[in-house]
Amino acid sequence: MEERRKEKLKACIAIALIILAILIVGILSMKYSVEGEFNMPFILSKITVVSTAEGVENEGATEKWNLSLYQNNDVYFSIEKNEKNQKETMIESISIENIEITQKPKIGTVQVYMPNSLEGRLFSYAEEYIVSGNKLTYRGANKSNTKTLEIGNQGGTALIRFSNAKVGDYVSNEEEEMEHDGRLLSKTKATLEELNFKVTFDFVIHLKNASYVAPISLELPCQGNLIEKGTTSTEITDGFIFKRN
Repeated sequence: MEERRKEKLKACIAIALIILAILIVGILSMKYSVEGEFNMPFILSKITVVSTAEGVENEGATEKWNLSLYQNNDVYFSIEKNEKNQKETMIESISIENIEITQKPKIGTVQVYMPNSLEGRLFSYAEEYIVSGNKLTYRGANKSNTKTLEIGNQGGTALIRFSNAKVGDYVSNEEEEMEHDGRLLSKTKATLEELNFKVTFDFVIHLKNASYVAPISLELPCQGNLIEKGTTSTEITDGFIFKRN
């Protein structure tokens, strides 16, 4: 009888330990799902978004001003070394993947552009600079250079443009000067509400032995009266939940 009691006690303890282990794993899994990685070698310290507009001259036009208007949103990603993580490693690449326009603007069509290497311009609307395959990759290098799609292997800055292309046209022979910013949008009948759109994508940091991915969602253009101010901007410094890819 005593032996049987001991066996039952051992079985109960074993079951209790198994349940405890399952609970711990479940809690840790839930915590990871909500909080993600807490000590990555590199961190996305902030996202800076700058919204404005630009007029692009239509070819063959005879008027003084014959412009197609683009509402542009330049998104800068700042990556820094995590000082709390002493592991020696470097960035092999970063990528902006699975780009999706989840809410389209009522006016215009969203195009995604990479920086280009043309002298004097950071972006060109040539077809060759449209991001294809819903993915843009920056290679790790000694220092960041957006025009060659390189990012510093110990941290740096990457850039991408979400442009609402051809939101309207402006033709005039009257005006002497033209401000190429958000105030151009006043030349069209478009309202800010009609220009709003949403984009989602995955931001991935690729290291030698690991990759970390965070889903990002942006509402563009930035809040504020772009038509009156010409330029609006915002900084996002938290809410990035990275997990091993």
